[in-house]
Order: sequence, then C-alpha cells, then structure tokens
Amino acid sequence: MNTPRPLGLYIHIPFCRAKCAYCDFYSLPQDSACMDAYTDALIAAFRGTAERAKAYAADTVYFGGGTPSLLGPARLVRLLDALRDCFVLAPGAEITFEANPESARDPDTLRVLRSAGFNRISLGMQSADDAELRAIGRVHTAADTRAAVDAARAAGFDNLSLDLIYGLPSQTRARWQENLDAAVSLAPEHLSCYALKVEPGTALYERRERASLPDDDAQADMYLDAAEALAAQGYAQYEISNFSRPGFASRHNLKYWTLGEYLGFGPGAHSDFGGRRFAVARDLDAFLRGGAPLSEDAAPSPRERAAERVMLGLRLTRGLPASELSRAEAVLNACAAHGLAELRAESWRLTPKGFLVSNEIILRVLDALGLDG
Repeated sequence: MNTPRPLGLYIHIPFCRAKCAYCDFYSLPQDSACMDAYTDALIAAFRGTAERAKAYAADTVYFGGGTPSLLGPARLVRLLDALRDCFVLAPGAEITFEANPESARDPDTLRVLRSAGFNRISLGMQSADDAELRAIGRVHTAADTRAAVDAARAAGFDNLSLDLIYGLPSQTRARWQENLDAAVSLAPEHLSCYALKVEPGTALYERRERASLPDDDAQADMYLDAAEALAAQGYAQYEISNFSRPGFASRHNLKYWTLGEYLGFGPGAHSDFGGRRFAVARDLDAFLRGGAPLSEDAAPSPRERAAERVMLGLRLTRGLPASELSRAEAVLNACAAHGLAELRAESWRLTPKGFLVSNEIILRVLDALGLDG
C-alpha cells in the first residue's frame, strides 16, 4: 500500500470589516449573502480538485484572509466538513484559522470551531497600543486582543499565534518593546513579527510622507530587539519573521519554506502542486461563477527549484547543509566574519543580523552556486 503524500490546503477568505491602511491583500467588505455564495463556490472548487489529490493526505489546513472568522462558525464548520469529504485529512492535522481580535471574543463560538476540529488560531494583534492600531486602520483595541486570547483558551485552544507589526507610524523602540512585552504576557505558543511595508495602492502609501514612519535603521533595531527579547522568553526563532515555543512552529507555513506541496482555494490563492505553481485570479465575481481564471501558471525547472530551495532554506534558522553550499563557502565565510552567518552542526545558517540583509546574501550565494539569473 502506497503511503499518502503530505499536502497543505489553503483557503482564502477575502472578507473584512474594514480595509487596513497598510493592506494590499485581496479583501472585500463583508456581506452575508455573498459569504453564503462564496462558501458554496469554495465547496464546488474542493470537489473539482479532489480527484487530483487522491494520492495525498492533508496534514495542514489554513484558513487565511481577509478575516476568516467573519464567516461565522456555521460556514467555517461547513467548509471544514466539505474538506473532509473531498480530501483525506491526516490524523493530527494542523487546522488553523485567522481571526481579528474583535471577531473572536465569544468563547461559545470558538468552542464550536474547536469541537469541529480547528486546533490552531492566529490572532492579528499587530500592536498593544490603541493609538498605533488607529493609525493603521485596525478596528480592534488592545482590550479586544486580551478578550480574544481569554476566549480561545476557554474554548480549549492550546495552539495560539499572535501577529505583531513593527515600524508603525511614530513607533519608538521603547514602544515596540512594550508591544513585545504585552504579547508575551498573553503566553501565545507562536509569534510572528513583521516589518511594516508601505505598498503602493494602500491608504498608508498615499500619506507616507506625513506618517512619521521609522526609517530602515530604526526598523532593523526593532527586529534585533525582538529576536533578543523573544529568545530570552523561550521563543525560538525558526524563520526570519517567526518565533515559537518548542513544538509549535507553524507546520503549514513551513510547507512554503521547504517546497512542500499545497493547494490554494479562492481568489488570490496560490498553489504548488504536481510540479506546477499557479494562482487564482483576484476576481471574486468570476470565482462565484465557477470560472475564475489562473493569473499564474508555470512549471519551474529543476534549476529554478534548486534556486528556490537555497533561497527559502536560508530563510530558516536551521539553514542548509554545508555540503550543498560548498561552492559558496567563500561567500559564507565572509558573512561569518561579519557576524551575518554561522556554521553549526555542519549546516550554514544566517544570524539575526544576517537576516536583515538576507536578500543580498542569498543573491551572492546563488551567484556562487551558478543558480542566479
């Protein structure tokens, strides 16, 4: 009997109460009738793909957004049940849903989700300061975050992640440290710390000149502060932006960084499956009609896959075996001399300082390996 191949399933939920000032993800205002139709369309997409995944067992499922919690428990449970009907879900699969704190404060609602099989919740905390939250258009408060964490624990969730953003308008290192302290005080199993990126087309981009944004050096200091402070609190860094207690690294996100296979559903969702990488167009109306086109579709060559393995592997703190990087040894030794990389247990890995300039280091490594361009 053949052993099923592991698979990740990503379900994009594009609805939000309001558009955050920095957000360039595909998201739309919530609407009950539209959410019902969208749930139906997702289930149709599951059924249309199931046959291609018969040799697989999904060991991770991730509902991202947008704000998946806005669908409400009935729709989310219906979608998870449909996934079970269409795909094999591996025993002990990690099943995550994202939520904004103001939409996840009811323990009874969260108990329904926990009983249905959701076992990981990711809350978009972003900041513990209400003024900072207002400055980026978040609709929740710091009190909402605390209430959501309490509700999740009361509902039986023992795998909880918090997202934080640094480099917010007018943010100081001291204020960032207070946010880190506030997050750690909530005892999450996992923390993601992302630098604020001001993307064209967002509300924040339009007012970037008057937003008092910390510069690159200030953001770098905040990043190093986070790595040091979280390590002191028992959170091991396992990827550039992610930290966890032992055993709680995000199994779904690790698929992306280790070139695992995954299928994405919904407008804007990406897949890497069967040797092809493809994405659904950001067109909700077309998706509801069952005819959303692919905005990307390509079969990466072995050389491209090799380059991706290096690029993604050097994002992880475990790094890559030195034997695979022997032709880049001179580059990595030079990085090590400046505290940007280290050779540990026969693997090369970047340090937190190295992660700050990882793009440049990776380009030099790829060039030395003959994998650039």
